[in-house]
Amino acid sequence: MRVTVIAGLAAALVGAFAVARIWQQGDTDEERPADAIVVLGAAQYDGRPSPVFEARLEHAVALYRAGVAPRFVVTGGKRAGDRTTEAAVARDYAIAHGVPAAAIFGEDGAHNTLDSLRAVAGELDRRGLRSAVLVSDPTHMYRVLRIATDLGLEAYGSPTRSSPVTGDLERWLRATAHELGALAVYFATGRTSPVGLPPG
Repeated sequence: MRVTVIAGLAAALVGAFAVARIWQQGDTDEERPADAIVVLGAAQYDGRPSPVFEARLEHAVALYRAGVAPRFVVTGGKRAGDRTTEAAVARDYAIAHGVPAAAIFGEDGAHNTLDSLRAVAGELDRRGLRSAVLVSDPTHMYRVLRIATDLGLEAYGSPTRSSPVTGDLERWLRATAHELGALAVYFATGRTSPVGLPPG
C-alpha cells in the first residue's frame, strides 16, 4: 500500500512539474536572430489554414518581416483525402504575405511533430544552417524545443499569442493534457504519441 501511495505521489509530482514546464515555455518568447524560422504545421481545409494554423503562420511571417531570419521553413504532410499538404498551404500563405518564394523550403511528408522536426533538421543540415526560431502554439512549445534540441538543433521558441487555443480554457486544458501524454510517450520510447488533437 505504501509503495502504491509513494508511486502515486511521485507520478503526481512529475506531472505537475511537466505542466509547469509546458506553461513556462509557452509563456517565454526566445525570439532572436537565427538562420531560419520554422513554423509547425496544423490542420488545413482544402488549401485554407485552420484558425490555429493561420495564427502560427501570421506570427512566423511577422518574425520574417522583422528580420529574425532569412529563411522560412514550412512543415506538414496531408491527411487521407486531402488534396494538398500543410506545407504547401503554409508556403502559399507566406508568399501571399510578402515572404519571397526563394526564401522558403521545408518538408511535406510528415504527420507529426517528431517526424517534421527530423525532416527539418536534415534540410537545415544540408544547407549548412544550424539555428532556428520555432513557431507553434504555447502549449506545444516545450515538446517542440525538447525534440529539436535532442536532434542537435540550436533551437529557440517563439509561441504565437493569437492562437484560438489560448483564448479558450477548455481547449487550453485539453491541449495541455495532450502534451503531457505526448511527452510521456516521447520520453519513454523516443517516438511520438499515436493520439492526435482534433483539427485546429
